[in-house]
Order: sequence, then structure tokens, then C-alpha cells
Amino acid sequence: MANRDSTRRGLYAISVVAELVGTGQQNIRLYERRGLLTPERTGGGTRQYSESDLAVLRRIAELLDEGLNLAGVAKVLELELDNARLRRQLRRARARTPPPDDAE
Repeated sequence: MANRDSTRRGLYAISVVAELVGTGQQNIRLYERRGLLTPERTGGGTRQYSESDLAVLRRIAELLDEGLNLAGVAKVLELELDNARLRRQLRRARARTPPPDDAE
């Protein structure tokens, strides 16, 4: 759990993120305006990006390279989140359910 929290804690300024991901700061701001990611903010309003945000930005870049527009990217990201959530629910349900009795 601590590792998961550390991947979501804002660590990087937008200039560093732009360099790490290989895109422009204006693109990152656009993605934020479109709701594709939501970085943390300092008390003064400075964006702070996490490792999770970097992963999202890299995924956005992959999808754009495949020819999707931002609306398509948003839909794919939404579906990927839903899929991950459903997989977690399925794993939990399977862990609670005993295996079928094969003694028939």
C-alpha cells in the first residue's frame, strides 16, 4: 500500500515531466483541461505530477501515436480504468467463493 501511495504523490514540476515524457508543457496543460489527468497542486497552485501521472502521459502519447484524437484517448483511458476495476472485483469475488465441488 505504501508503494501505491508513493506512485500517486506529486513529485515533479511540469517542466521536468515534459522532458521525461517528451512532450510540451502546453500539451500537458491541454490534457489536464480535457480531464485526462489531474495533478496535485501545491498551496500556491503549482502542478505536482506523480509517477502515476507520468504513466498516464506515456499512455496518452502511445494512443496519439496510434492515431486516436483526444476524445478517443479519453474514452480508451476510461475503458482501461473500468476494466482494471472490474478485474479487481472479479479477483476479490473469486477469492471469496470456494472452488466448485467436483465430487459429482
